[in-house]
Amino acid sequence: MTLSNEWKDYEIIDTSNGEKLERWNNIYLLRPDPQIIWDNGKLIENYDNINAVYYRSNKGGGHWENLKATPAEWQVNYKNLTFNIKQMGFKHTGLFPEQAANWDFMIDKIKKSGRDIKVLNLFAYTGGASVACLSAGASVVHVDSSRGMVDWAKENVKSSGLEDRPIRYLVDDVVKFVKREIRRGNKYDAIVMDPPSYGRGSNGEVWDIEKDLFNLVNLCTEILSDDPLFFIINSYTTGLSKEVLVNVLKLTVGKIYNGDIYSDEIGLPIKNSDLVLPCGIYGRFEKKD
Repeated sequence: MTLSNEWKDYEIIDTSNGEKLERWNNIYLLRPDPQIIWDNGKLIENYDNINAVYYRSNKGGGHWENLKATPAEWQVNYKNLTFNIKQMGFKHTGLFPEQAANWDFMIDKIKKSGRDIKVLNLFAYTGGASVACLSAGASVVHVDSSRGMVDWAKENVKSSGLEDRPIRYLVDDVVKFVKREIRRGNKYDAIVMDPPSYGRGSNGEVWDIEKDLFNLVNLCTEILSDDPLFFIINSYTTGLSKEVLVNVLKLTVGKIYNGDIYSDEIGLPIKNSDLVLPCGIYGRFEKKD
């Protein structure tokens, strides 16, 4: 498993009965996590420093309950990157801290490349990967179907002091955007995507990862440069094996370009224990050094 274990402003304090207690800088949040099927006591009773708890609803969704004064927005730092955190619907905070391992990978590859790198970030959310790639000196095209998420990404880029770096933001359906880039003849040295299980594009287009992922990755091979640096697919889809991502990459990117293709689970360490919380999977194509 690939661990994101270099955080200072984030950590998982404890886990039990479908919940995780996390520290985001100096704010403590208790959130649901279906992977946590073990019993380690009732966290809300064992800790008195919890700022807010997310409660699921039997009818779907849920709500936050603030137990202590909690700011509407605050920041966490990962090395030289700064991200804005907020309490969102469906338990989210606007950042997936386990992705730090992928940020480190991308930063290292871009810096070592010794050339100008153009990155395409698809399903780009609040821009964790965009911020990381910008910080390494790449130019970035950031695409997401939600205007709110794109605006949040702009905030993260600005908070990291990277607003003068070359980045283009688009509120668009990912598949339609890639097809237009093919027609325009635009090319990218690196592509990263974080596709949801299901979703809708900016004009109501339906996305289903099981039906649409292979076709999208195949389309993306037509906008890769002659010497691509990396291609990363992240997934949080329940039941989707990491080997599926390897097969998709082998049958698309790997048929055209010479490089290493591999996959792994990604996870976060749990404080004061030897336990690790699994947080999804990734598949990577990586140019051979």
